[in-house]
Amino acid sequence: MDWDKLRVFHSVAEAGSFTHAGDTLNLSQSAVSRQISALEEALQVPLFHRHARGLILTEQGEALNKTVREVFAKLAMTEALLTESKEKPAGRLKVTTTVGFGSIWLASRVQAFLEQYPEVSMSMLLDDGDLDLAMREADVAIRMHPPKQPDLVQRHLMDIHWTVYASPEYLKKHGTPQTAEDLDNHKIILFGGYQPPVEDINWLAEAGRRPGNPRRAALEINNLHGMALAIRSGLGIGVLPDYLGRDTEGLVHILQEVKAPKVDVFFVYPEELRNSKRVAVFRDFLLAHIAEKA
Repeated sequence: MDWDKLRVFHSVAEAGSFTHAGDTLNLSQSAVSRQISALEEALQVPLFHRHARGLILTEQGEALNKTVREVFAKLAMTEALLTESKEKPAGRLKVTTTVGFGSIWLASRVQAFLEQYPEVSMSMLLDDGDLDLAMREADVAIRMHPPKQPDLVQRHLMDIHWTVYASPEYLKKHGTPQTAEDLDNHKIILFGGYQPPVEDINWLAEAGRRPGNPRRAALEINNLHGMALAIRSGLGIGVLPDYLGRDTEGLVHILQEVKAPKVDVFFVYPEELRNSKRVAVFRDFLLAHIAEKA
């Protein structure tokens, strides 16, 4: 099997169309199609079902793509380790974390890291789901839970605390709740969406109520920054991570006596990158920055 054809096949399998794969590979649609046809002819099996809405892998195509994905992941890992400078950190570092933490907390601190290590470049992949580090979808992850995979190295980074906020205008109009039970008489803003990035992110819905009997939200929004703006606008009361609430003007910290859950944040990476200088200096940079702010 020709490596170039396998590379084209993998791109098509991931993109689901010749056109999108061609855009990624800088090839024409017809050139991509010819490569796939040649690979199918060489293997004597169909790799895709072709239909008007795109391409679907056949059973044989699924098996081939699984193997190709694993091979390319291992090659990418090996390339990263071979090209890394023995004397100082260099090369590209792919970091993944949740959308809220990455866009609000991490993005504002990346400049200092890259200035300290100018030969390192960074790619930030923000996703509320867990990318597969073993398959090299990212080099390191900052996760709001311990890793589920046994072959990943983990280091506890920090704790994030949930804090209840409202705007001065809202409190002036509706009064300030003194207990969690008082929230029954207030408008609540919750995190919406099918895949909350952090467990217990909507704990305010059941605070002071019987389990399984949550309050209804006046607004649900699947973005922490959007929640902060909605709270600041006076729409209602909501919970934000402490790092966001502290840096957002126009918010009042309320219900300080209510016990809120905390989030354990972990720095996670594959065992193969244990000796990577880029990973080590990024981990140490985060730990030092967190210690300074403690």
